Amino acid sequence: MNYPPYTITSTALKLVAAISEQLATLSATGALTVESLSPQLRRENRIRTIHASLAIENNSLSLEQVTDIIDGKPVIAPHRDIQEVRGAVAAYEKLDAWTPHSMQDLLAAHALLMHDLVDNPGKLRTGGVGVFQGNKVVHMAPPANLVHGHLEKLLQWLESTDEHPLITSCVFHYEFEFIHPFDDGNGRMGRLWQTLILSKWKPVLAYMPVETIVCNRQNDYYTSLGQADAQGEATKFIEYMLMVLHGAINSAMAKIYETDFESDYAAKAANGVWQPATATTTTTATTTTTATTLVDTEENILAAIRHNPKITLKELADALDMTKDGVRYHTNNLKNKGLLHRVGTYKGHWKIVQE
Repeated sequence: MNYPPYTITSTALKLVAAISEQLATLSATGALTVESLSPQLRRENRIRTIHASLAIENNSLSLEQVTDIIDGKPVIAPHRDIQEVRGAVAAYEKLDAWTPHSMQDLLAAHALLMHDLVDNPGKLRTGGVGVFQGNKVVHMAPPANLVHGHLEKLLQWLESTDEHPLITSCVFHYEFEFIHPFDDGNGRMGRLWQTLILSKWKPVLAYMPVETIVCNRQNDYYTSLGQADAQGEATKFIEYMLMVLHGAINSAMAKIYETDFESDYAAKAANGVWQPATATTTTTATTTTTATTLVDTEENILAAIRHNPKITLKELADALDMTKDGVRYHTNNLKNKGLLHRVGTYKGHWKIVQE
């Protein structure tokens, strides 16, 4: 059996291919690189990431309050909530300096992230921990005396694996949550470290709003973790996180074209970012990108339906960071293409045709 145990399904393969193709196309056009993202957009996405990752952990601060704290403005809120923001900012600012498979860096990251929030930040737990929903235990982590060994083995796998980084990052995220190596902060650390792994592959992925989509669909996040636990392997969580990553890239592209592509196209072209030869080339590039985004959105919807055939339009909209009308438009397109069928009405389910 593989270590860590997981299976690469057809759904996962399709998502890896779609994400890779999307990133390659966008990189070739210069539309989605760290250099092409404006400082303002990088900052906005980083703030959204921090806000969403902390909101998942029940931090009460609004996006505006998080922004004010980062800007050094006074905010009236519980000390812990404010300190969580400060810790997250400090950790994300160090992202470029860390090596994903380094135990020392992992502990240092936790120390920054959880400074003034736990008794021993940067130290592995010495007691038992579990994950609860109400009074129900949904996950009991391995005993404390096994934590260091499990984590060391996972980091060694991360260093030596030749698996695709998209898969690697998802597997690591799940296994990290399974081990639950710290007394607190495991969820935000797992998300931070997946971002780190992905950013070493494609630096621009450090600025994708992944946590925003996870925050909007927290139930699916925890459901996929529970399904993986029940199966004893990361497979379901891999599919879920790949779907989220695909949705995050689509969301980022919508933001880029709204703020940068149309309003600042001429300036970027003059600096050689897109290098259009004529007005006709500009039109063609815009049309091609729109068509690619449309296809990717449909693929993302199908991936979400494969994961949960009973998913509603509203749940699809939340998961993909789209409007409900936008999802309805694309599902109708898929129906017209003969790829999707709705069985029943409100309490019905989706059926993917030709699979």
